Amino acid sequence: MHRVSGVTLVELLITLSIAVILLAVAGPSYQALLLNGRRGAVANAFVLALTYARSEAVKRAVPITLCSRATNATCADSTAWDGGWLVFVDNLTGRAGSVGTLDLAEQILLVYPALPTGTTLRSSARKRVTFQGTGFSAGFNDTFRLCDRRGPVVARSIILSNQGRVRTAFGTNSCP
Repeated sequence: MHRVSGVTLVELLITLSIAVILLAVAGPSYQALLLNGRRGAVANAFVLALTYARSEAVKRAVPITLCSRATNATCADSTAWDGGWLVFVDNLTGRAGSVGTLDLAEQILLVYPALPTGTTLRSSARKRVTFQGTGFSAGFNDTFRLCDRRGPVVARSIILSNQGRVRTAFGTNSCP
């Protein structure tokens, strides 16, 4: 007698039903995990850029500016930092009134690309942050709001003090 082994239709349907239920439960959690990872990576990159600009200002004893990026060689002159950012040596020897603007002779130290789609980084008032040779960012204190499609409840705030210190906090009052 020859016996054929296999899976019955009922067993297959039960297995598929269990798999669908597990995917329905795990799917939203996995999506939240991905969004949290993306938000954390952008927050860390921005904090790193601020810290890098501050340390370079102290090391070189010259002003270093971080600005929102329009292109890899120009600042956006905007409080929306979604397009990325630039860090550059801000020479005081340039033309009059050029402090805080990227001139042709100034060295670009860091270029960060545009943020992932659906992620926004906004400043309350700052289009740029300039660190003096002392490491202070006097007059450039601000709170940067990092949001994704989930809104202000899960947003991150990146807070810069006049002394040039950076800290992060969860939540914000508003998202664009």
